[in-house]
Amino acid sequence: MKGKVLLMLHAHLPYVNHPDHPYFLEENWLFEAITETYIPLLMAFERLEKDNVPFGITISLSPPLIEMFAEHTLVDKYRRHLESLIELAKKEVDLTRKEETPKHEMALKYLNDFKEELAFFDNYNGNLLTAFKNVQRTGNVQLITCNATHGFLPLMKINPKAVHAQIAIGVKAFEERIGDHPKGMWLAESGYYPELDKELATQDVNFFFVDSHGLWYADVPPHYDVYRPVMTPSGVFVFARDPESSEQIWSAQLGYPGDSNYREFYRDVGFDRPFDYIRPYVDPSGVRTNTGIKYHKITGNVSLGDKALYNPENGLQTALNHAKDFVQKKASQVRRLKEQMGVEPVIVAPFDAELFGHWWYEGPNFLEFFLKESAKSDIFESSTPDRVLTSLDDVQILTPAKSSWGANGYNETWINGSNDWIYPHLHEAESRMSELASQYLNASDSLYIRALNMCARELLLAESSDWAFIMTTGTSVEYAVNRTNTHLSRFLEIYDAIKSHNIDERVIELYEWLDPIFPYIDYRVYA
Repeated sequence: MKGKVLLMLHAHLPYVNHPDHPYFLEENWLFEAITETYIPLLMAFERLEKDNVPFGITISLSPPLIEMFAEHTLVDKYRRHLESLIELAKKEVDLTRKEETPKHEMALKYLNDFKEELAFFDNYNGNLLTAFKNVQRTGNVQLITCNATHGFLPLMKINPKAVHAQIAIGVKAFEERIGDHPKGMWLAESGYYPELDKELATQDVNFFFVDSHGLWYADVPPHYDVYRPVMTPSGVFVFARDPESSEQIWSAQLGYPGDSNYREFYRDVGFDRPFDYIRPYVDPSGVRTNTGIKYHKITGNVSLGDKALYNPENGLQTALNHAKDFVQKKASQVRRLKEQMGVEPVIVAPFDAELFGHWWYEGPNFLEFFLKESAKSDIFESSTPDRVLTSLDDVQILTPAKSSWGANGYNETWINGSNDWIYPHLHEAESRMSELASQYLNASDSLYIRALNMCARELLLAESSDWAFIMTTGTSVEYAVNRTNTHLSRFLEIYDAIKSHNIDERVIELYEWLDPIFPYIDYRVYA
């Protein structure tokens, strides 16, 4: 028997959809992630399958991301975005003929990559959900869900019906868009509190993940530390994060992505080229933005202006070397743990999917190399939760501690002096939503049903943990504050209209167009 390494990629972005604008800056979050992370990962998985490489990897597709993949307005905007990148890359190919040869070769590479991605996108008729379903069918990739709008559940437990809605709609979104019942769930920010497992059990969710200290400080000590799944009293399995794997990849100081040979994220032609040249490819307001075309490498501790030119071949070779090193480290860790424990360890390495490609350009190559090299190992294999659980002979039952994977392990990233003002408003709206759902449990008037469903959507969108996170980090704060206030204001407007029996159908139509997430929602989930 071999040890198991579970790579868990959490694919999530907040729901950003502005059909009332031909261009909206924050929609680029999605477009960049598709171009730099999601399509490169899907292409890597397809290559591995074509080469008959056995592998295992788990991806949690958050419901907001699933809904954005399915939103036709965003699909059309993304195709135009990619076509614009191809146009810019062609201009870069022409321009760099007169510059250093490495830049010209990189420009040709970008042009080729963008064309390949457009061909991939068009091959699936713009439906990336079909591509994800395809790679799941082989059994190498296990897809799981997340709670509805990535609400941070430990700060919602004051309203159990709101927690129930987040879990139930997360399951429903996966069933509607992927076509299967999700066996597992990634709880937003890995946020857990005791008894949350009961809610997961009611939705037939078989497993979830916690941070290391979720098991370290459980009600009873785990027999095998974080290196075997356990079960909660409600019968739900729990996998815990391995801190060693996280540090080897995630650490800013020690992690692989900081290597000087890798591509520099922060140096981009969107800021380097003359404004008149770059203008058609950045924000129409004149704000310079990243384009994704970058010619420099991390280099070392030097200013952006002093970065050396990037060499794609060196970057690829570095990714291969790091993948081999990670395989060796995992094999060594498995040997050590097996000796200590007497059973095969299960090493869980969860990461934000967007690290691989968006933040770390060579990340998808690293993963592909790692999975290929792992397939040769006689010490461990890359695996999935399903495979691990079917191989278990016995399991310890315990209750994990309250925990998250945020800074310092608990709630402070999502509740602090920069964002604590949002919670009284969210809790009040959650109470009112439950009140409406109970009062109108048997509603039959179609306009009332639409209004009640719209109330639920606006509340869910306001609950997204991303807005509190952005306020903490200090990036795009104005947008995060506006989104919180906008969804709460719309919720209250519709709530008042329902209570006063004065619903304006034109207002409901407008909000259904602006916030079309979860078209299958049923407000009664709050009852």
